[in-house]
Amino acid sequence: MRESAAAPRPDDTVAPDELTKTHRTETKTRTTAEAKREGPTLDTIKADPRVKTYIRSANQQTGAIGYTEHGERHANTSADGARFILKSLGHDARRCEVAAVAAYLHDIGNVITRESHGQTGALLSQAILVDTGFELEEVATIMGAIANHEESEGGLPVSAVSAAVIIADKSDVHRSRVRNPKTTSFDIHDRVNFAATSSEVKVSRKEKLITLELTIDTEVAPLMEYFEIFLSRMMLSRRAAEFLHCSFALVINGTRLL
Repeated sequence: MRESAAAPRPDDTVAPDELTKTHRTETKTRTTAEAKREGPTLDTIKADPRVKTYIRSANQQTGAIGYTEHGERHANTSADGARFILKSLGHDARRCEVAAVAAYLHDIGNVITRESHGQTGALLSQAILVDTGFELEEVATIMGAIANHEESEGGLPVSAVSAAVIIADKSDVHRSRVRNPKTTSFDIHDRVNFAATSSEVKVSRKEKLITLELTIDTEVAPLMEYFEIFLSRMMLSRRAAEFLHCSFALVINGTRLL
């Protein structure tokens, strides 16, 4: 927040390929325009030349070692999802904006190395966030969310912003992320992402439920392959939902599996 003298709010829940996202109720607090007047926004971050260069270079480098897309498309989808999740649960507009920024930057550490990219990304983002005018409390929240988004690096939800980033990141499963042009040489990650023809996050504040709905072409990849590589991600998503005082559901091809 830009209100440096105000006491910090408790960081909890109180109340496609950009995907179609739906929710049932929404609490009006400050408007998006008011949130923008309180400080820098996601658009501020997107305009920074360091961010543009680092994310594009990170995407090229992860592609060189065989990873699916981790560039601007994934950054935008994750930012959109994180903002949506908190907005649907009644969080104020400024916190939703901070979540969008954290989600947009969460993979920036890949420009250094894939290993421990959450931690390197958090450190890399610090100077950018300070230079673009974010309050130090917001900088700390964003750094914590970036550092804790990856399950293989011991990441855990440490704030509402962090929890939203985790769920938004792990929910982005789709064939548009596959970069390998040869289906005959797909590895399991390529197959599972290519098999996902649709992905949608739904939030019910009334039922305190966050649902990831996937449509998977089982002729491309059986469901067992999805769980082989995504089970740990879904477990982290469940912990993130619980941090937000919600349950987490996974629905694949119309059947609830978690």
